[in-house]
Amino acid sequence: MDRRKFIAGSVLATAAASTVAHNAYAAAGDKKRRVGLIGCGWYGKCDLLQLMNIEPVEVVSLCDVDSEMLNECADLIASRQESKQRPRTYASYKEMLAEKNLDIVLVDTPDHWHALPMIEAVQSGADVWVQKPTGCDVLESKAMLDAARASGRVVQVGTQRRSTPHLIEAKQRVVDQGLLGDVAMAEVCCYYHMRSRQNPPDTAPPANLDYEMWTGPAPMRPYNKLVHPRSWRAFMEYGNGIVGDMCVHMLDMVRWQLGLGWPTRINSSGGIFVDHESKANISDTQTAGFEFDELTVNWTHRSWGAAPDPEWPWAGIIYGDKGTLKLDVNKYEFTPRGGGEKLTGQAVIETDKYPSDETDQRDWKLELHVASAIRGHMRDFLYAIDNRSKPVADIEQGHISSASCIMANLAMDLGRTLEFDPQTHTIIGDSEATERLKRPYRKPYVHPSQVK
Repeated sequence: MDRRKFIAGSVLATAAASTVAHNAYAAAGDKKRRVGLIGCGWYGKCDLLQLMNIEPVEVVSLCDVDSEMLNECADLIASRQESKQRPRTYASYKEMLAEKNLDIVLVDTPDHWHALPMIEAVQSGADVWVQKPTGCDVLESKAMLDAARASGRVVQVGTQRRSTPHLIEAKQRVVDQGLLGDVAMAEVCCYYHMRSRQNPPDTAPPANLDYEMWTGPAPMRPYNKLVHPRSWRAFMEYGNGIVGDMCVHMLDMVRWQLGLGWPTRINSSGGIFVDHESKANISDTQTAGFEFDELTVNWTHRSWGAAPDPEWPWAGIIYGDKGTLKLDVNKYEFTPRGGGEKLTGQAVIETDKYPSDETDQRDWKLELHVASAIRGHMRDFLYAIDNRSKPVADIEQGHISSASCIMANLAMDLGRTLEFDPQTHTIIGDSEATERLKRPYRKPYVHPSQVK
């Protein structure tokens, strides 16, 4: 491929496959796929309910360290299953996976708990859906890729922009048709005010939460109400800040649209420049540059002030000499340079086909504009399982996007550009940076890169 033209020879087979729910189990008889969920919070329910919407699976196991959240989810799933069977509930994912009776496992935990359950799930014989970013450090993420390949299991990462109907349309109508012309730059950004500004007191954890297990391999912090649920993203101990949460989606989207692999050089700068009062320790201002061959993708986030363009506060913008393509979760817009037809598209809302979307929006904060993307991503996952092929967001693609974002944070901390070697997973000429590609695990947990 000419890296500057980005004209695809054909439409991705996985994109086409994502429009069809292929069910080999149903074709062979009445056997249903047996599903387990690890992490029963907001997105755990969103992902599982959409899987149930497109195929009559049997959810047999649920796991969470919050007993109230676990039982709430079990009641919900029982009410939605054809069998009305209440799933078995577990406080330990190890006990759940030890049953070795699951066809599919969804891992929807906080980021610091993605790697260990995903690795154990594929080793138990299940195919796995794991949320983004894949890990909290680069070698943790690499261990997930290695485990998937060693086990031969299918692993889909929750970067569902690759299965978003209007973004697939944008790729086919604009990028694959060469309408952008020469491309040498893209921008990705997030200007949402999503960084916590609270400073709650530290307290004892609630009785329904096993905080020791919730913390797991991460450093132990005093408990406060930001930690659980959802606001854990305020702390670098549990994730990778706004870069790991939001840039990973937009960087992955641009990589997919343009057929990009690993960046060769990564730089970043930023910090906490405005909000010094909150307990949150993630940056409120940050830029990053991901340098690919003949193309740079530049990231900006700012959790204060106004977005430069209020119409595109979380977006990817691809610049070509023949036109500009703007992409986000709600729409796309291609504007040809020098005039001509503007091409646009909107998110697919399917409340007519899936009326439960409206209920789930009210009760579980399902994002209506994302529901069709989750369903498409699940269909692609099932197709890959049935055909023993790689899904559109295969673990390797998730690893590349996630590790790139993790290294952006590392570049900011170190104050220097990192040149990454994907063959050796080292930073060229920088032993300090290479050492920090793996963060310490809290005892007695063992980093997966150290386990043979």
